Amino acid sequence: MIIENVAFPGGLHCETTALGALLRHEGMDLSEPMLFGLGEGLGFVYWDAKYMDFPFIGGRTKPATITRTVADRLSLTLHVEETASPRKAWQNVATALGAGRPVGLQLDSYHLEYFTTKVHFGGHFVAMYGFDDSHAYLIDTDQQGGAVTTTLKSLELARGERGPMTARNLSYTIASPASRPDLGEAIRTAIRANAHAFLNPPIANLGHRGIAKAAKQVTTWLTRAADPSHDLPLAATLMERGGTGGALFRAMYRDFLAECTALVDDANLRRGHALYAEIAPLWTDVSHHITTAGETRDPAHLTRASALLTALADRERHAMEALAGI
Repeated sequence: MIIENVAFPGGLHCETTALGALLRHEGMDLSEPMLFGLGEGLGFVYWDAKYMDFPFIGGRTKPATITRTVADRLSLTLHVEETASPRKAWQNVATALGAGRPVGLQLDSYHLEYFTTKVHFGGHFVAMYGFDDSHAYLIDTDQQGGAVTTTLKSLELARGERGPMTARNLSYTIASPASRPDLGEAIRTAIRANAHAFLNPPIANLGHRGIAKAAKQVTTWLTRAADPSHDLPLAATLMERGGTGGALFRAMYRDFLAECTALVDDANLRRGHALYAEIAPLWTDVSHHITTAGETRDPAHLTRASALLTALADRERHAMEALAGI
């Protein structure tokens, strides 16, 4: 059973790639930056705990929130199913595919056979558009191969894995509304809401406060790491190339704002875009300093990364204050 013409070429981030594939099948062809921005995806989290091998830096909201928010902003019908039963989980997917709808899945990428790097990550998303007796047919990011296959057994393991950021065999389908919503108003609402969340984080690990906290903590990373030559470059790689679209999602949000300026005439929007155009390359500089610190064991690079992060906390706060006024 294969559904034809399901694709999202060049996808950079897993959740927006899966969402884009499902929407294109519904006749709604939106860019990945637009999906990310409408989903209010930009964020920041600095997380460290005793059970963690190394601190985690993230640049977006929690898994599945982008999809749910885009559905709300565009008046889509989003049907989500979760179950602890592998049999029921498969039935949910097979029923949707049999009705001609591709299915979004949240799973642990560790078990997907086309992944060359075997690391547990339970917040990965794919779009499934078919299956045969042995394999599932999936849409993943361009980095992972785009249109790919994995065995049905590996898919079952990936969907059923338990641990951080995992879901209980989560699957979902999307249907477009009878009439298209006002994209300009959806853009304004999404930008204001994302700015408010970023400016008013509930704890100091999130938003602009989280960036300021990371600035203080990053100088300790050479002593915090069990293996600096591995841990620091890996953290930097996840920031720059771990499905973020570069610059910890800031490049994607910059491109979203650029696209919005052609659709919405607003001085605050133009100001926010100009600021994020300056902000994005600074995040790439941060990741380069973290990588070099791990490779050379020279703490001076972490001092420079800290200074950049201190400046970025302030810059992003100013950018979001402008965007909150759109």
